[in-house]
Amino acid sequence: MKAFFSGIFCTLLILGFGSSADAQPQAGNIFTGNGDVGNTLRNGSFRYLAVEQAYEITGAGENMWGERDAFHYARRRMKGDFIFRARIQFKGSGGHPHRKTGLMLRSSLREDAAYVDAVKHGDGLCAVQYRSAAGGQTQEIRLPVSDPSVLQMERKGNRFVVGAAAEGEPMVFSDTLNLEMDKNPYLGLFVCSHTPGVLEKAVFYNVRLSVPAPDGFVPYEDYGGSRLEVIDVYNKHRQVIHASEKALEAPNWDPVTRSLICNSQGRVYDYPLDGSQPSGIETGHADALNNDHGLSPDNKELAISHFYEGREKSGSRIYIVPRDGGNPRPVTDKVPSYWHGWSPDGQHLIYTGQRKNAFNIYRIPVNGGAEKQLTNHPMLDDGSEYSPDGKYIYFNSARTGTMQIWRMRADGSDLQQITSDNYNDWFPHPSPDGKWLVFLSYPPYIDAQDHPHYRRVMLRMLPVDELSREPEVLTYVYGGQGTINVPSWSPESRKIAFVSYSF
Repeated sequence: MKAFFSGIFCTLLILGFGSSADAQPQAGNIFTGNGDVGNTLRNGSFRYLAVEQAYEITGAGENMWGERDAFHYARRRMKGDFIFRARIQFKGSGGHPHRKTGLMLRSSLREDAAYVDAVKHGDGLCAVQYRSAAGGQTQEIRLPVSDPSVLQMERKGNRFVVGAAAEGEPMVFSDTLNLEMDKNPYLGLFVCSHTPGVLEKAVFYNVRLSVPAPDGFVPYEDYGGSRLEVIDVYNKHRQVIHASEKALEAPNWDPVTRSLICNSQGRVYDYPLDGSQPSGIETGHADALNNDHGLSPDNKELAISHFYEGREKSGSRIYIVPRDGGNPRPVTDKVPSYWHGWSPDGQHLIYTGQRKNAFNIYRIPVNGGAEKQLTNHPMLDDGSEYSPDGKYIYFNSARTGTMQIWRMRADGSDLQQITSDNYNDWFPHPSPDGKWLVFLSYPPYIDAQDHPHYRRVMLRMLPVDELSREPEVLTYVYGGQGTINVPSWSPESRKIAFVSYSF
């Protein structure tokens, strides 16, 4: 169940700028410069790894503590609110147990400047360090996370929150820290060896800088920009395929054309995986599409959901068009109906429908006809998708009071709850090889029956043969509605396509 998007889209801070000085950047690098801060004895270095979309930094320096610091810093100017995140790995066995790396916001490039950081030590210690005024003493707040793989810093006005996560685990957050910083500070990544004259190295993957939705924005009217991304579920490295000032949503992975099918502003488009320019898919009069669309098992047809306006009824209605575009033929008559899955034999569609003030899951032949109700509950059921062998249908349901992942037999029998924690889980997608289940998780404070835009969410994963296990966190995303609403696995079951957002 989704809403049709319209409105004026805001500018996106995407992947941006950088080089060894504050000069013209290498494409894809968000930093405008880098260099040593303080007395490091040896010069550090910086490389943008274009293929991996990652950053490699080496740095020396005695410490980042007390009244002065010494380290190597890749940075850019950053005004206003932000969410800044990176997946970080030290390279080499290292020397000092308190070598440091992480994220930093700094008032200036002086060695005694005011700053706040999210820091990972060589021995696994994780902390927030900060100097509230130039020349002051560094202070520290330790986080109960050992050897974090991901660090995050968020700013809202003068309030800062740092997050850290061990491999595969949900993020743990610091208390809010109130600091007055310069109006145009530096934001970036750093490395400090903690040993004068010794260089240490770290690599930063999945570096994402997002501007959160401003106070007072109107959902489904005000929009930011989008990053169309893929993630490797084995090494958890992300890659941006396309960035846009417009709102993109719900990528399908086409194994034939090697492109991602997304909707934007009421239409669907092909976005090539090589990053070349997108092209539209003709859908005739169906020009008010929401983000519920997907390919047939033979990749010859595309199911879409279009906002139908009739004399007696209006709402989302499901149609089918040829994969390469053409005139849509209607499948459902009742509205609203929101497509979610195609049976592996190509004979049926499953979808969420609102009937008698309740949203449940239905099945219908691809050529239309009588729909069959598969679930029957007053709380929202949504996000249905067949297992690759056709035996099961996975879906999300709020019937327990929180949104959780469930599955049932293809005829609607034998319901089984899969997840049962405090998160609100949406849009389960089994991998084509049947081994994995990926889904979107909202924090507990989001209403169980709501899946809004512009929220801090996680992509999580379970092995299908061990569904009782604790879900593993794949990655952290500023997203939500539109991130992963529809099937988006790569054909070899190694990567997932999704969308992240920024104002």
